[in-house]
Amino acid sequence: MSPFLQKAFGFDPKQHSVRTEIVAGITTFLTMAYILAVNPSIFSALPGMPTGSVFTATALAAMIATFVMALYAKKPFGLAPGMGLNAFFVFTVCLTMGYAWQFALTAVLIEGVIFIILSATKVRTWILNSIPVTLKNAIGAGIGLFIAFIGLQSAGIVVNSDATLVTLGDITQGKALLAVIGLVISCSLAMLHIRGGILIGILATTVIGLFIKDPATGAAITTFSGKIVSTPDSVAPIFCQFQWHDIFSWDMVVVVFTFLFIDMFDTMGTVIGVSQKAGFVDEQGNVDGIDKVFMADAIGTVAGACLGTSTTTTYVESSAGVGSGGRTGLTAFTTAVCFGIALLFSGVFLSIPACATAPALIVVGMMMMQPVTKINWLNYRESIPAFLTLLLMPCCYSISDGILLGCIAYVLMYAIGGKAKEITPTMWVLAALFILRYIFI
Repeated sequence: MSPFLQKAFGFDPKQHSVRTEIVAGITTFLTMAYILAVNPSIFSALPGMPTGSVFTATALAAMIATFVMALYAKKPFGLAPGMGLNAFFVFTVCLTMGYAWQFALTAVLIEGVIFIILSATKVRTWILNSIPVTLKNAIGAGIGLFIAFIGLQSAGIVVNSDATLVTLGDITQGKALLAVIGLVISCSLAMLHIRGGILIGILATTVIGLFIKDPATGAAITTFSGKIVSTPDSVAPIFCQFQWHDIFSWDMVVVVFTFLFIDMFDTMGTVIGVSQKAGFVDEQGNVDGIDKVFMADAIGTVAGACLGTSTTTTYVESSAGVGSGGRTGLTAFTTAVCFGIALLFSGVFLSIPACATAPALIVVGMMMMQPVTKINWLNYRESIPAFLTLLLMPCCYSISDGILLGCIAYVLMYAIGGKAKEITPTMWVLAALFILRYIFI
């Protein structure tokens, strides 16, 4: 058995334990399984994307990508459709820019193919080195703010106001009250470092919703079909639904670049951070086998696009499994098997109301804010572009506008500050393209 495990997952019986790897894989699944409830909830805003089909696509994309990570990269990392990337797909590309979800799926497919090429040719390293670290940190945190804002909106905690654009909703009853209760539960579990705390918070909030009525309908907020185990819904309505006639438009270029940019740097940060915790990083800061990790991520994105969901990426929650002792692909394999089993419980996950998943969005958004501590706020050449990126994502309800305007501001601040020579040629080109975008489109 050991030779097979070593060849398949990089398992060394002298250093690793099968029991530890399996427990670590289950732990990773528990910490990231909230995506099975959150992703269908986010995509429910788009007509023509049935929540049951999105649930199945989410589970299958996570399972396929994590299997590739286990067998090809042999690392203990779990993958699934990424938070932030799904929000950009739904709320920016579809609801703000006005494109059909088929257009967005096509962009995800193209991004995945480009990511495969970049991972295979090492061009990825050159691109990564061209983007300022300040903007990388600001983008991750800005997406966190954007996700949290979406959570507040979907819960009814923040509502529309004709006078001030937004204001506090009625948090004393209905969905907003349930979301506040869920937020207290989720934050408490996160503070206590409870494994699977986000998922536990969602499930607990869902149960409480059985006893809280929606004042608009008089019915309980949570309704359950009664089917605990059921056959997964077909992905046929969203499978390979691509739209090719807009692939040469400027908006497609911007959307593909944004997907690629977010996926690239989010994955890089996640892999480096989790690898440091696992001891996979050498003295020079290089991660052993990082190209294979990126390739698994890219293959997962292509598979996810074909299945009908947003960009698949490596999850920072993998650190929970690593913290439990997971060090090989057997951990990831176990996580993938768990996603496969979850397919049979779609009725449970799809009964979860949006106001129960909203606290998860808020808590995950908070967790994504950590990179702001790495920004030099006293250096205005660095902090002004970073701040604009952070601010504009939620205020403009657009991840792409935050990135584009942040890049432009970075080049302007350095040029005005007499540091033009420190700007990379790539940043000059990107800034020029982004300015032209706002002038002519």
